[in-house]
Amino acid sequence: MEILFYVVLGLVVVVSAILMLVSSNTVYSALFLVLNFSAVAVLYLVLGAPFVALTQISVYAGAIMVLFLFVIMLLGREKLSTDERLRGQRLIAFLLAGVVLASVAVLYFISWQDTSPLAAPSAEFSSPQEMARQLFTQFALPFEITSAILLVAMVGAILLTRREKQPK
Repeated sequence: MEILFYVVLGLVVVVSAILMLVSSNTVYSALFLVLNFSAVAVLYLVLGAPFVALTQISVYAGAIMVLFLFVIMLLGREKLSTDERLRGQRLIAFLLAGVVLASVAVLYFISWQDTSPLAAPSAEFSSPQEMARQLFTQFALPFEITSAILLVAMVGAILLTRREKQPK
């Protein structure tokens, strides 16, 4: 019975990700992404990481998706032209998808040879104190890089939506 729950939850994650990618409406796409984030949070909760699950809900499904929806609504789809496409965009996309699939296949076959079981994590592995200690010691640089990338994205969104003042 437990495996059925994981299968259904995994299908929700995969289907919502696919629907997010193929949806032509940007608002629906963002809502499918919220569903995906929520299903992943439920997976975290079931796997015994309640802090990560609540962080997933509050940070991703809450704050970042509100920002995405705000930018989508502010830009407006009717203002964006659909005829301007980059030349060779599909070719580059297929090449990058091939590289990602090849790297996944290589990692799968490398890990397939190692059949030793993983060590069980300690009881305090998912505690907020341990996560904060890891985040601000071992992962301080990636944390700061992520914050800089989010700041640049926010400035870019502001610059994209800024309207030029027209002379009277």
